[in-house]
Amino acid sequence: MIEVVTGSRERVHDITAQCEDFVRSCGDGGLDGLLHVFVPHATAGVALIELGSGSDDDLLAALADLLPADDRWRHAHGSAGHGRSHVMPALVPPYATVPVLAGRLALGTWQSVAVVDLNVDNRERRVRLSFLSG
Repeated sequence: MIEVVTGSRERVHDITAQCEDFVRSCGDGGLDGLLHVFVPHATAGVALIELGSGSDDDLLAALADLLPADDRWRHAHGSAGHGRSHVMPALVPPYATVPVLAGRLALGTWQSVAVVDLNVDNRERRVRLSFLSG
């Protein structure tokens, strides 16, 4: 399990390095298998996405267009638009599975593993990592 502090704003938080560290800790460095990443929260998701080139901001902008932070949501406690945070995991699921080959994440050249969090009311997230060798 790793802890992520997402802060007081919407965020796409890179956890690729922590995932790589976890995979290395699972064996002699040469294992093949699957890394499963799960965020046990009703208002966060996991994305495999290019980061640092504006794609993370584009994702947040797209989610803002799809899920406006206004008073339309029936689930209406917390900050304005909080209900949209509960809908977001249907679009950005709270899990991802990444192949591991020879002890390394088999991500594409520009792919990273990220926690997506629109919920400014909950600043601390847990991420459960598990490895299935095979």
